[in-house]
Amino acid sequence: MATEHAAAAINPWHVAQRQFDLAADRLNLDPGLRRVLREPRRELTVHFPVKMDDGSVQVLTGYRVQHNLGRGPAKGGIRYHPDVTLDEVKALAMWMTWKCAVVAIPFGGGKGGVVVDPKKLSMKELEALTRRFTTEISVLIGPERDIPAPDVNTNAQVMAWMMDTYSMHVGYTVPGVVTGKPISLGGSEGRAEATARGVVYTIIEAARELELDLNGATVAVQGFGNAGSIAARLMAAEGSKVIAVSDSSGGIHREEGLDVERVMAWKREHGTVVGFPGAEPISNADLLELPCDVLIPAALENVITERNAERIGARIVAEAANGPTTPEADAILFRRGVFVIPDILCNAGGVTVSYFEWVQDLNRDHWSETIVNAKLREIMVKAFSEVRSMATREACDNRLAAYLLAVQRVADATAMRGLYP
Repeated sequence: MATEHAAAAINPWHVAQRQFDLAADRLNLDPGLRRVLREPRRELTVHFPVKMDDGSVQVLTGYRVQHNLGRGPAKGGIRYHPDVTLDEVKALAMWMTWKCAVVAIPFGGGKGGVVVDPKKLSMKELEALTRRFTTEISVLIGPERDIPAPDVNTNAQVMAWMMDTYSMHVGYTVPGVVTGKPISLGGSEGRAEATARGVVYTIIEAARELELDLNGATVAVQGFGNAGSIAARLMAAEGSKVIAVSDSSGGIHREEGLDVERVMAWKREHGTVVGFPGAEPISNADLLELPCDVLIPAALENVITERNAERIGARIVAEAANGPTTPEADAILFRRGVFVIPDILCNAGGVTVSYFEWVQDLNRDHWSETIVNAKLREIMVKAFSEVRSMATREACDNRLAAYLLAVQRVADATAMRGLYP
């Protein structure tokens, strides 16, 4: 529990700014440019009424933040979670800016959220909330301006409602206003698996560099949502042995390896992985410290801190979640020789295929999953190799290398465009 309280006390916006400062120092960034990139460009806070099924009216709070638009329209997910704060959304928007720049796709960073526990809402209430929230932020969003996507507790259905609401306002169908939509409404093949697939492509590259055979390698996954569960399945397909997985209720551990497909079926049936037959219970905190070859934190931010970094037992930490490692922990892991694949590289598969979806929508085109996965692999492998070259050249950890690459690209675009007016 101590680590959970510590995580709660860490402000993700301060972490994001500190990570940026480290890169800005190393790049000797112009002070004016540094001030521009250190703050979000726009922050919108909305308070909006939703009529509940019992006839009562609740007023909910939501946010949409655009961090930087120098390289293209803002891009970033919408999360529905009781703990959403403006600082969290600002941090996630900034991370999106760097993420898009690392994989060199023409987007800036955005993020949104609503302070709500969607698990307590009916489908009708969820739809009403989504449509009203979309209406409130419609002053910012649009296919050429700011393109939302699914994030924590939102999915293709929520994106369909957002797209429909926006389209109703403008009077014609605009599939490109959101990504992560159902295929039937202009969604992309391979989008649901994209984040996890990108994670696994980077793990394959890291394993090659470390001369680690993934066939038989042990894997632990914290967070068994979309990214975590699919990453576990794809790692099993590589011949790896998934020895532990967890979700918000707790975790399961089996040294001989878990049958991932059966665990996924259990979770669908019971709403949690806890209680899966033939496995030992394990806490989320203990899972992070298991001796294994690959650890995939795929839950929330700030789970690897200076309190537990000395005890992380993995050779590779592949960050499927956003911001799971604090700057203090980074320094410890680097000193210990743990190979961290930073979030802005590791989980960029999701935004990359979102970009493919957007391109397909704007062109009224549809690509096969084979084409999507081949293009995704090419982008992820190239970005991985650019980050590793930077890390070698600057003798720094992978996160700083990814930041140096990303911040330089965004700074160049911002400087080139100049200040208006």
